[in-house]
Amino acid sequence: MAHILIADDEKNIREGLKRALSPLGHKITLSADGKEALYLFESQHVDLIIADIQMPRLSGFDMFKEIIKTERSIPIIFITGHGNIETAVEAMRMGAYDFLTKPLSLEKLELIIARALKVKSIEEKNRALVLKVQNFELSHTLLGSSKAMEHLRQTINLIAVGYGNIHIYGESGTGKELVCDALHQIYGQDKPLIKVNCAALSESVLESELFGHEKGAFTGADELKMGRFEAADGGMIFLDEISEISPQIQVKLLRVIQEKKIERVGSHRSIDVKIRIVSASNKDLREQVSANAFREDLFYRLNVLDIHIPPLRERRGDITLLAAHFFNKYLAEYRKENLKITPQVYSTFEQYKWPGNVRELMNTIEKMVALSQNSTLTVENIPETLRHALKSQSPPKILQIPIGSRSLKDIEQMIIDETIQFCNGNKSEAADLLGIGRKTLYRKTVND
Repeated sequence: MAHILIADDEKNIREGLKRALSPLGHKITLSADGKEALYLFESQHVDLIIADIQMPRLSGFDMFKEIIKTERSIPIIFITGHGNIETAVEAMRMGAYDFLTKPLSLEKLELIIARALKVKSIEEKNRALVLKVQNFELSHTLLGSSKAMEHLRQTINLIAVGYGNIHIYGESGTGKELVCDALHQIYGQDKPLIKVNCAALSESVLESELFGHEKGAFTGADELKMGRFEAADGGMIFLDEISEISPQIQVKLLRVIQEKKIERVGSHRSIDVKIRIVSASNKDLREQVSANAFREDLFYRLNVLDIHIPPLRERRGDITLLAAHFFNKYLAEYRKENLKITPQVYSTFEQYKWPGNVRELMNTIEKMVALSQNSTLTVENIPETLRHALKSQSPPKILQIPIGSRSLKDIEQMIIDETIQFCNGNKSEAADLLGIGRKTLYRKTVND
């Protein structure tokens, strides 16, 4: 059955409720005040809360306000004296399930509990169904069947629903903005999403864009302008290339996160903003912090939750799937629905390292489709620069192994070492190429 947390400073009431509800199969946890109840709720799984309005250390109402900051789906039933009915009604407006006045009717309480738990069960099933739909949609937005992409989609689903700031790290062209779009899709499409490329603007322009400005704040400020933070209030703001912001902007951004307030340029009036910040960078912010190029305190405020997007060369199994998707996309765009593509093109793509990642792959295929004059795309249609780069990166097809008096174990180790080197140190990819399990490869290289 359910785990019910009962919080009441009157011992006879909380123990009486336990005696009444335990025979129904529920697990009961008791608390004598709101502060202890809040700790118990945060430290274990609770299905339903019964709480008095008036309690020492922390009132039931204040406890409720803390709980709904992070968990709005928990049903809470308040018990109250006649003097606190207005507070109980206000709590229901904020999302509490119901309230009962003292003296309590146990029969009525049992009915309310049963109804609340049934509603909670239905809501959980609905959330599970929504999650399945979101997984399906993400699989069509963030293409890839590799374990790395499966993990990425799972991570997005897990962290999108909360309130913590998110930092996305990935090389140029890996799809950081797409990940932000996916996060926003789950977080709430009805909420604003404002995007800012921090590297594209000078410091003064960026400050004005982010915070807005008052009329006459500087030369050319002919009218009041709302900033991007204000525009994102209640939703999400995407700060791309966050590593490029100046120390001055870093200080102001830190204040926004800490105080949830902004000041327009040319004004000393604080404006409250409630925003979730999603930042992104193609540089490792930890390295930037070590080099004193980025504030450590700001880094930890931005990096509450983090997402790493692997480069395309580390998920070669996704290349053909992505290439086929882009090929079909540009067939329609350039009205060349009868154009074909040979399997050799895809296999050639899989050998290339794609330093520009997904964006480079997409641009390459668009160029091939746009410039095609025959009925079929072949390896000859691959841009010359890419074919030349592929030749220069290709290792010898034959591995020369001086056998001599070497043991079979030594020869095996040489093959493993050469394969890992070919895969740029990526042991997971090397294991796939060698046709052995990843744990087996790690075991064989444990002393490397």
